[in-house]
Formats: sequence, C-alpha cells, structure tokens
Amino acid sequence: MAFPSDLEIAQKATLLPIFTIAERLGVDPEVVEPYGRTKAKLPLTLIDQKKVAKSKLILVTAVSPTPAGEGKTTTSIGLSEGLNKLGKKTVVVLREPSLGPVFGMKGGAAGGGYAQVVPMEDINLHFTGDFSAIEKANNLLSALLDNNIQSRTHNLGIDPRTIKWKRVMDMNDRSLRDITIGLGGTGNGIPRQDGFNITPASEVMAILCLATDFEDLKKRLGDIYIGQTFDRAPIYARDLKAQGAMALLLKDAIKPNLVQTLENNPAILHGGPFANIAQGVNSVLATQMGLSLGDYVVTEAGFGADLGAEKFFDIKCRAAGLKPSAAVIVATVRAMRYHGGVDVKEVNSAAPDKLKAGLANLGRHIENIGKFGVKAVVAINHFPTDTEEEIEMIKAYCKNLGVEAVLAQGFAKGGAGMTDLAEAVLRVVESNASDFKPLYDLALPIKAKIERIAKEVYRADGVDYTGEAELALRRITKLGLDGVSICMAKTQYSFSDDKSLRAAPTGFRIIVRDIEIAAGAGFVVPICGEIMRMPGLPAVPAAEGMDIDANGVISGLS
Repeated sequence: MAFPSDLEIAQKATLLPIFTIAERLGVDPEVVEPYGRTKAKLPLTLIDQKKVAKSKLILVTAVSPTPAGEGKTTTSIGLSEGLNKLGKKTVVVLREPSLGPVFGMKGGAAGGGYAQVVPMEDINLHFTGDFSAIEKANNLLSALLDNNIQSRTHNLGIDPRTIKWKRVMDMNDRSLRDITIGLGGTGNGIPRQDGFNITPASEVMAILCLATDFEDLKKRLGDIYIGQTFDRAPIYARDLKAQGAMALLLKDAIKPNLVQTLENNPAILHGGPFANIAQGVNSVLATQMGLSLGDYVVTEAGFGADLGAEKFFDIKCRAAGLKPSAAVIVATVRAMRYHGGVDVKEVNSAAPDKLKAGLANLGRHIENIGKFGVKAVVAINHFPTDTEEEIEMIKAYCKNLGVEAVLAQGFAKGGAGMTDLAEAVLRVVESNASDFKPLYDLALPIKAKIERIAKEVYRADGVDYTGEAELALRRITKLGLDGVSICMAKTQYSFSDDKSLRAAPTGFRIIVRDIEIAAGAGFVVPICGEIMRMPGLPAVPAAEGMDIDANGVISGLS
C-alpha cells in the first residue's frame, strides 16, 4: 500500500477545539481569540519574561539545502511530539507558509507525513490573515509615498530616483519584478520605476518578527528608510507620518497564532521572513510566547545553518535576549550523497563513497554551531532509500566530532519515531553544555562584521566590495547605522556565493555587490550574488494539481 499523502493524513486527523489546546498550556479560554474552531490568536499579555528566562529553547537547523529537501519543519514538529511523549511540556514555534511557494514549488509547508501542524489546509492558505495585513501595511507606505510625490502642498521633495521601497504581493509573479507606475496622465501620479517583492521579503515582515511590543513595532516602522530628497536628506516612514496607520493594520497580525500538531500538542505559528534576504525565523513574540507557556520550545531557522542559524543567533537572539540550550542539525543520507557529487536525479541510490565526501558539509555546520557556544545534536531524517551502511557512516563521523547523531523517523511514525532524538536533545539540554554568545560585537565596523561572518562561517579567504557596495557603506555611516546587525543575502545552496560549489568549499572570496538598508529591522543586508525577492512560478506550478470539490474538500496540497 502506498504511503498516504500529507493532505490525506491531515484530513483524517482528529482535531481538538482550540480552547482545549489552550487549556493544556494553562491559558484561560476567556483570553483566547478564536478564528474558527481550530485556530486562535494569543494576546501578548500572556508573555512572562521570568518564565521566558527559565524555559529551554531548542533550535532546529540543517545542512546546506539540496534540491531533494532535508525536512527541518517535519523534524521540528516531530521532535516536539517526541518531547511531549517523554512528558516534557513542549511547544513547537514555527513560521507561517507563504502562498507563493505553496502554489509554486512546495505545494505546502506545514510539515510532512505524521509530523504536521493542522489544520493543514488553513495554515497553507490564508490562515489568520497575517500575511495580508503585512502586505497592506507595506503597500500603505507605498501609497503614501507616491501621494507625497504627487502633492503640491505636502511635498517633501523626495527624489524618485533614490526610492528603495517596493510594493509587495504574496504570490510568485515574475512579471511584477520591474514595472513603471504613474502612467496615463497627471491625475494618475508621477511616473517612476517601481516593482513588487513577495510579502515575506518585505521589511515590514522582518520588523513584525523582531518587534518586542507594540511601541517597538511603531518605532521600527517609523525607522524604515525610503530614500532621499533632492537635497540628499534621508527620508524615513516617520517623515510621511506612516507608522501609526501601518501599526493599526498590524494590530491583530502582531499576535501569535495557536494551532495543534497531529498528536494534539500545541503549536505556535507566526511570521515568515525569507531566510536568504531577511532573518528567516518566526517572531520574537511567538518564541517568547512559547517559552512563557511551555517548559521547552522547539523552533527552526530557514535554509542551512550558515544562513538561518547564524541569523537566528546574531540577529534574533541578540535582539530578544534569548539563550538557546541546544541545536539540532538536520541531515539526510540523500543530502550527503548530493554534497559528495551525486547528481540530484541519483540521490536515491546508495553511494557510500560520495556520501563520505559530502560529510564535510555536515562537519562544517557542526563546527559553526559550536562557534556560538551551542552544543548540537544531528538528526538523520530518515528516507526509505537510506542504507544501514550510510546511516552508520554518518553516526561514526559525528561521534568523531564529539556530537551524537540519531535516526529521526517522525515522517513515518510521528512522535513515536522521535523519542530517541528527543532523549539525545534532553541529554544536551540537561548537561548545560551550551553557553550562547553571538559571533560578533555590534560595535565593530560594518566591514569587520561582514568579514567575521564570511571567514568564520563560510570559510571565505576574504571579502571584496564593488563600487556600489562601497558607496552604500558610506551612506550607512552617514545615517549613523554602523552599529546594526548584519543580515547576509546569498545563495542558500553553498557556503560560498556560488551555488555550484557543494560540500565544504575553500579557496574562494565573497563578493558584496551592494548593501541594502533595513533600518527599521535593525540590520543592513549585504547582497552577494543574485538574490530573488519576487520568485517566478516553475514550468509546472503546484497550483495546477490543486482543486476543491462541490463539498469543499481540497486536493493537491502537499
């Protein structure tokens, strides 16, 4: 019998009322804000900073991504199920899926197999409307900006050629990357070049996920850098008096969302910034909420540890004062084969020699996690095409590096297949072996911080800057932003900025083409290589296989 699809498994699940899930966390149903029977918003008043400091935070990250996929979300959900099976009050805290990838390549992003969060259809579609609110807040700023340029009485003298702000939409649509607006006569505005990013790439998304309360949210929104006047004075969102109305649109979106796993354990989903251009992690408030309500929180960071984990540690943990107790690095036999040189079409065939070569990728990620003072466990996310020999090779390699590697079978078995991993993670947590520290000091110059990441995490020989990047550095200094964090934007497929260099490349330099300013989020974004902010659909989008019947039953989500 064929293994059921993710959607088939989710549709057969027995979901408990969301008030029951809240009660299991000790939350009074009276304060829960339900969105139907199985989803809810949680008020920020539930966050208890004393409890946050006492609870244990576990980060799930991964080796460098491969086209075959590694399964961080599945592992995160499965690990939370396993910890709950061991009697540990655990909450999994994740990002929300973006509609673009759902209808494009992914087809869904709520875990997989018997390690999912539900209601799967709602989570993958409009959920509680957070992305829509972020989209509207972003586009309100765009509208106010163009209205000001058009105005004769409130004109700030903004030079349209310097505008960095773009509109957003939560759908993959390559045709909107570069557009011209304001055509059709004087009543339609001032013509200028513009474009759309996908909603997870909006700085508003990054801001929402780093804000610590409503006042902090408003300040960060006001600090969004837009461009310059004709006199070269900087223009921020606060100059357009935009922050109040933008925050108003986010009044509900700022609250974390409560759902459940297939095994009826609590899950909090909130926010979804891209990992190769933003911080790639769920919101500070969601993580604090989980730590307030549970004793253990399992969370994940996007892409490989060189991007997601580094930003989780250096941006999110620093901003929120979080101290992770352990990290889990997700690896697969298929990924090790691929990094060893196997063609993606052949990754399901045994290749011990290639796997041995690919282990260098895993080893470098293990070393990098250690540089942050965090002790790691390796989760070997199991696939039917794995061989016992190759699994044992990974375990032996990790043991030689002083790290335990455990087979993770959450996809096929749910929490029952994850108790071994849960026990290994608990051994690390209870040993107090982790002593978290950021990689760099914020007081360092921008170039020094970039080079610390490039040399320590990527193992680059150095960093080169284009003339445009040097100009951006001077602008950053002029704006007084030297003390912000660094949010590297590069390919997720390699430690280098060349996606074709697999495993653990050496002898390369990182090239910074430009540096973008995200003053509201509190970081600058060095651009290394071509980074896509508005993806396109593939030749055969996942949307083509989706449908809904006369009874409202959905098919094709996966």
